Amino acid sequence: VQLQASGGGLVQAGASLRLSCVASGHWFNTHTLGWFRQAPGKEREFVGGLSWHGGLPYLPSSVEGRFTVSGDSAKNTVWLQLNNLKPEDTAIYYCAQSKTASMISRTYESWGQGTLVTVSS
Repeated sequence: VQLQASGGGLVQAGASLRLSCVASGHWFNTHTLGWFRQAPGKEREFVGGLSWHGGLPYLPSSVEGRFTVSGDSAKNTVWLQLNNLKPEDTAIYYCAQSKTASMISRTYESWGQGTLVTVSS
């Protein structure tokens, strides 16, 4: 599976961004596409995912209310909508593929290259 993430950029606090992740290659639409982020000096953190089986998004409580996940199986694309961005959201955002609906990075098998989100105060 090849994953291509895009949509990052430099924004001011309070702004919104929509990140896209397109999957190609040996891909099954029963899998899960998840989003993680990693800030300098910090561990990788799960911020949202979409399990195609059932089509249900799931997010950690830390970002619920600000981030949403959606997808289009016909386009093999998952989006991560980031609203009311804060400086602490600054990180590289990665999409990844897993066979299970998980928030744990080691359960994800394929990773995209990441897209940088920078939020200024």
